[in-house]
Amino acid sequence: MSKNVRKFLIAGNWKMHKTAAEALDLVEQIILDVGKTTDVNVVVCPPFTCLESVGRGLEGSTVKLGAQNMHHEKFGAYTGEVSADMLRTLFVSYVILGHSERRQYFAETDEFINKKVLAALDGNLSPILCVGETLAERESGKTLEVVKRQIDRGLVGVTGAQAEKLVIAYEPVWAIGTGKTATPAMAQEAQGAIRLLLNGHLGSAAGAKVRILYGGSMKADNAEALLAQPDIDGGLVGGASLEPRSFVKIVQAAQKQAPKRGH
Repeated sequence: MSKNVRKFLIAGNWKMHKTAAEALDLVEQIILDVGKTTDVNVVVCPPFTCLESVGRGLEGSTVKLGAQNMHHEKFGAYTGEVSADMLRTLFVSYVILGHSERRQYFAETDEFINKKVLAALDGNLSPILCVGETLAERESGKTLEVVKRQIDRGLVGVTGAQAEKLVIAYEPVWAIGTGKTATPAMAQEAQGAIRLLLNGHLGSAAGAKVRILYGGSMKADNAEALLAQPDIDGGLVGGASLEPRSFVKIVQAAQKQAPKRGH
């Protein structure tokens, strides 16, 4: 199956930034430029406190709403957590799971993240499962070993039939928020390996449908070169997503590449 079956996805991870009012202002600026885009999928992932206001701001646009985390249970005594059903009521379509900051600061394990992936799929959300290595792991040659472990454990119970809803984000931890970026060749090497792992888990036809995003300091000036790689199907954008012009330029870089994929 050719790579052009996968439409580019550019997702902005706002992390712990923006009040509800600030978030609405940011999204209004974004949709002025890319709010009618159909050749590239665009998603914004504000904090929980901004989901409702941003969701209202997105009405009538093609930009989708994403969340930054969720719990795997449907309800219960989990103070501070939210469920897939709660997110769906706010018209959330995507949810970031297993981000390196969740793994590092909140001790989330592959097994715990896997429960969330299954719950998201069951709740009709598209999980963006994040995987990637630290600088020490890369320097010791363990990149593919780490990514394989995270994919193998994170996708337990996921079926080929769910492939089109699944998104993987490869985020080399050493490149997140540091200004360092994997070269296009380095990113493609890792993402090509992820594609082979997906084929093994889901079957080659289903594996070819899963979008693999690059998530390590993608910016307007490096997006086009990264997106030209065959297994880079978009970006999970951090810092650059907080500045509307930067985020829009990344979307436009994807639009420039889109015709090569038949979109």
